[in-house]
Amino acid sequence: MRDIPDANDLLDWYDVHARTMPWRVSPADRQAGVRPDPYHVWLSEVMLQQTTVAAVRDYFIKFVARWPTVNDLAAAEDADVMGAWAGLGYYARARNLLKCARVVTRDYGGTFPDTREALQKLPGIGPYTSAAISAIAFDQAETVVDGNVERVMARLFAVETPLPTAKSELTALAETVTQVDRPGDYAQAVMDLGATLCTPKNPACGICPWRDPCSARAKGIAADLPRKLPKTTKPIRHGIIYVARRSDGAWLLERRPEKGLLGGMLGWPGSDWSDNPKVVPPVTADWQSADVEVRHTFTHFHLKLEVQIAHSSHENTPITGEFIPHSSFKPSELPTVMRKVFDVAHPALTGIND
Repeated sequence: MRDIPDANDLLDWYDVHARTMPWRVSPADRQAGVRPDPYHVWLSEVMLQQTTVAAVRDYFIKFVARWPTVNDLAAAEDADVMGAWAGLGYYARARNLLKCARVVTRDYGGTFPDTREALQKLPGIGPYTSAAISAIAFDQAETVVDGNVERVMARLFAVETPLPTAKSELTALAETVTQVDRPGDYAQAVMDLGATLCTPKNPACGICPWRDPCSARAKGIAADLPRKLPKTTKPIRHGIIYVARRSDGAWLLERRPEKGLLGGMLGWPGSDWSDNPKVVPPVTADWQSADVEVRHTFTHFHLKLEVQIAHSSHENTPITGEFIPHSSFKPSELPTVMRKVFDVAHPALTGIND
């Protein structure tokens, strides 16, 4: 029988090795009475969904500089927030970010509720995020389980059931070791352990604070866990994208529908994304192929885009979208796949206003 993992061993390690992040209060400051800003915790957790700390850091700093409080964010223009979010992906998160900020401002006076149950009623906040906010921001003894925690628990208890089948089992095991004295620090400590030592490949078992009670280490299978079911092959979809520019430098762009992929984001008009996309030029023009295929991968499929480019006349009214002055167009506010299209089309459509 293996030793029972001691949360204090992990916390002692965390007190020395905690990662420094712009949204985090250090363990020393927490113990000195400094409390995390719930707005910062919420914003970072939403940004970190499906994304890495390295990718989020600069976005977070820019967001809080532009919108320092949840009330500021609630009052922001939708297009400005969507533009600032461009590049982070999973754009439904940005739409829910605004919805949540407005509910917190309108219904809670700009103060986040402090329980998991109340937090989970807010737009875009599910079981994981509600647990993370209540633990980290409010020191509630909630069990926080992300991918890092699942990996730590699978190894700690030598769970060989593959993911995602093992999710409920790993959550139940995580509950057995959740710390009630310093739950905020503990939640972050387990995630840090998974991110820095108990990594997917080549875990640093020799310097892990939980190396003695780790069953997978004792069995010599730590690097093999967690097991995962075989991935299914992603289908390939095709599409046609149209990039038009007038002689005054204006670009033909459209705001995508709120629902669906890239919802609410600015982008180029185009066809549907399917096995047999329909040819639907958005404006009458002499369309030419850019002779470069743009490829992008979404969660559930690979996308291949044929890029059509054209110089458009002032006399032609677009069927789809509208011409945006070059001075108002910021390529950086395009979602990644649309930015890839811009990078392909721009050299052939460079104008005197660039």
